[in-house]
Amino acid sequence: MKHLMLTAVADISESLRSRWFLIYTLVFGGVVVALFISGLTESRIMGFTGLSRLLVTYLQITMAILPLFVLITTVRSVAGDREAGIFEYMLSLPVSLASWFWGKLLGRFFVVFLPVVLAMFGAVAWGMIKGVEIPWNQVTLYTLFLISLAWCFLGIGMFISTLARSSDVATGAAFIVWLFLLLFLDLILLGALIREGLPPATIIGIALANPLQVFRTGAMLLFDPQLVMLGPAAYVILDNFGEKGYLAWTILYPLILGTLFAWLGYRLFRKGDLP
Repeated sequence: MKHLMLTAVADISESLRSRWFLIYTLVFGGVVVALFISGLTESRIMGFTGLSRLLVTYLQITMAILPLFVLITTVRSVAGDREAGIFEYMLSLPVSLASWFWGKLLGRFFVVFLPVVLAMFGAVAWGMIKGVEIPWNQVTLYTLFLISLAWCFLGIGMFISTLARSSDVATGAAFIVWLFLLLFLDLILLGALIREGLPPATIIGIALANPLQVFRTGAMLLFDPQLVMLGPAAYVILDNFGEKGYLAWTILYPLILGTLFAWLGYRLFRKGDLP
């Protein structure tokens, strides 16, 4: 445990000094500032006003930005260390592969999650100063959603990183994964399944295997409990999950998926790098 925490702290320290972390922080901070400037807190859409409307928009934007940032930065960790020859140095120290891998995972999670949640709570603090009503229930759920989404793509990123033999290959693979999930998000690829005449429940089940789709639908459920925007698909989702059940699925499924990919990545890492 001591070596695991030291590895995590070392990865955090290294990331905080890097340029990508500064850009990453500025992006999410800039998004919140831009949303305030745009006057969203003064608008009313579908009954959502003030900070609620801003948080809904922030969550939707984060869904597009966060996975790509997490994948691109994470996949270069193991692959980059392999190219730099750090493995040889690491294996000469009394640090187990498990401590190094999981410590790096935890450190990277802290780094990728911190700017996102700080930007959101910065918006909450500003709303409190301005006397805006704070939807604490939504803030709590949004925080859990972001933890789940970040962990999911962090696990996928570590898995890709253990497979790739160079940083360039790892980055390309990460971009392809992100693009593939976006295509399923917009149901472009699912159109072929519809033409094959598959049952609606099967098609929706395939769509909900996509963590981005799960995250997006869960965010919609918070301001549209009947999921009117999804049309007939809402009946399949709500009949099988229910509102609270689907919110739980939105949080638990990406966490489980990320943990599974991280575990598979560790198994491959240990098998491939032990003498």
